Amino acid sequence: MIIVIKQGATREEVSEVVQTIEALGCKADVSEGSAQSIIGVIGDTAGLLPEQFTVLPAVERAMRASKPYKLVSRQFRPEPTEIPLGDVRVGSEKIALIAGPCTVESEEQIVRIAKRVKAAGASALRGGAFKPRTSPYAFRGLGEEGLKYLAQARAETGLPIVTEVMTIGAVDLVAKYADVMQIGARNMQNFQLLEAVGKIHKPVLLKRGMSANLEELLLCAEYILKEGNKQVMICERGIRTFESFTRNTLSLAIVPEIKQQTHLPVIVDPSHATGVSRLVPAACKGAVAMGADGLLIEVHFDPQHAMVDGSQSLNCETFERLVGELAPVAEAVGRKI
Repeated sequence: MIIVIKQGATREEVSEVVQTIEALGCKADVSEGSAQSIIGVIGDTAGLLPEQFTVLPAVERAMRASKPYKLVSRQFRPEPTEIPLGDVRVGSEKIALIAGPCTVESEEQIVRIAKRVKAAGASALRGGAFKPRTSPYAFRGLGEEGLKYLAQARAETGLPIVTEVMTIGAVDLVAKYADVMQIGARNMQNFQLLEAVGKIHKPVLLKRGMSANLEELLLCAEYILKEGNKQVMICERGIRTFESFTRNTLSLAIVPEIKQQTHLPVIVDPSHATGVSRLVPAACKGAVAMGADGLLIEVHFDPQHAMVDGSQSLNCETFERLVGELAPVAEAVGRKI
């Protein structure tokens, strides 16, 4: 249920609404907007009636949420959420560029790439210390050593770190080093992991599962917000279809639809979506044109010898050119790079 608060309602009146919700065995989640405040009623609301709240002085109206997800819904928060990330606020006018290698290979490698993408205009550094791999024999990351190398790259460039957490047991460790905690596509519906990062008050980048539909994706975001963490970015990284021309199928149409359904920022990962480096620049431009708030781009100074996903990684020179090419596209849709 969603409760809309009257403009000019006092703190005492709003507190009365919250106390009423809690007395009925539910939890109140207050969202304060610039024009109006909204309270989401979280819990078993099946037996509640709008009339139980509309009699209160602070309440303008009460209604049942039309979507199974409440906290991520535009009904709950009409204004877009903006999440601080380095020199940008993801979800605002400026589009965030999160760039770096698929995986951390060494301190020299990650620091060298961090300096190049920083000089080109990146807002944050991506890099995997823990890597989920299809084959158990493939390189699966350096673990905490990789996290330390990422921290060193941050110290030398000032770029915040975006890196993946794969298990509940690793949440505290990754949170110790990361500025943004990434939930990978394979873990999108790992509900206990979602709840765990929901209790860590750091931004979360939630990737769409390779076979997930929009409602499933947004319900997974709801798991995180329900635990109190409101700093969630939704990431479209392509889905698995019958098409084998690219690694995945990039569904750019979902970008404006996510922004229609939710107040959360939307990131597009064209590297995993296409799996082919020569297609990444065009996919980036399309994503910006469709309203993406940020791009997650794999960059390596020597893609041919990268330990993981070199075929979808841009070299540093191509990334530098791409940043310049994205500027007029962003300007055409009223944004900035």
